[in-house]
Amino acid sequence: MNRALAQGRLCERWWQWQIALIMFLVSNGLLAGGGGAAERTPPIRIGVLTESWGPTPTTVGLRDGLLALGYRENEQFVLGVRFTQGDLAALPAAARELVQLGIDLIFVSASVSTAKAAQMATDRTPIVFAGVGDPLGSGLVQSFARPGGNITGVTNLSLDLSPKRLELFRQIIPTLKRVLYLYNPTDTYAMAQVGVYRDAARRLGIELVEQTVHSEEEAQATLAQLQKGNVDGILPPDSLSFNVPGFVLEAASRQAIPTMFAAAFWVERGGLVSYGPDLYAMGRQSARLVDKILKGVDPREIPVEVNPTIEFAINLKVAKALGIAIAPDILYQADRLVR
Repeated sequence: MNRALAQGRLCERWWQWQIALIMFLVSNGLLAGGGGAAERTPPIRIGVLTESWGPTPTTVGLRDGLLALGYRENEQFVLGVRFTQGDLAALPAAARELVQLGIDLIFVSASVSTAKAAQMATDRTPIVFAGVGDPLGSGLVQSFARPGGNITGVTNLSLDLSPKRLELFRQIIPTLKRVLYLYNPTDTYAMAQVGVYRDAARRLGIELVEQTVHSEEEAQATLAQLQKGNVDGILPPDSLSFNVPGFVLEAASRQAIPTMFAAAFWVERGGLVSYGPDLYAMGRQSARLVDKILKGVDPREIPVEVNPTIEFAINLKVAKALGIAIAPDILYQADRLVR
């Protein structure tokens, strides 16, 4: 299945996975009214924990990666998704729910906060993350070579890509002077990222307009008041906390403000440009780590891998609507052009 089709069926697959997981758990007495712990039998139950609104491109990549390795869905593995719709505070309870359901492996899609919630919920169930930007600096793993504990995964090093992201934004819009960065100050990754952006903006002669928000309502209200001319562009955080990227997409479309995202997922939905990891490829890569664990390898002995696939995506339709003429050499660099 190609990537575009896979991402386009996220919601459809969420329902399929939920139904499959519920049927399996009921049949094995692991939901309300069921008996105690039973011997584990196929299919392997993989619980996906994410702060998103459903299965992410990374999750679809994991599924397709397992299929490519020869696993049969619903016969040998089943996926169930627990998502918190941008609410980081709800992640610990969602992680504990997966553990209580007797999940065999937790797949963490997205942030450090999500991975830490899984870590707090269990020190026994294997955890594989995909998308964590700084697993070592955040204390998630002891080292890349020997992660320690019950966790391993694929890092995207998105934090290291942040300066290049801002540089490309300036190349596309040479007049870029003021860039808004809206974020949740309790999000550790967003806090680390704002420091990197601040340094990069200083070198480029750009003013980074930093704005903190403390709730989803505040994030939406802040962006609703944004007027064209207040800033020249918006740089959303990688995190989905308080649905900031989603609200940025709405506000930018309404006010005709250029945006630079960290993933092509947003460019496909109306963002101007993105530079960052290929989320789908990262999910497929993590399937190999899941495969090792299912074959008996201890997660602490599986080195953390780096996703080498970086995407530079441009939405040409949005560029035209904004009146932005992108230089041919910039278009040539793009990995994906959305028309």
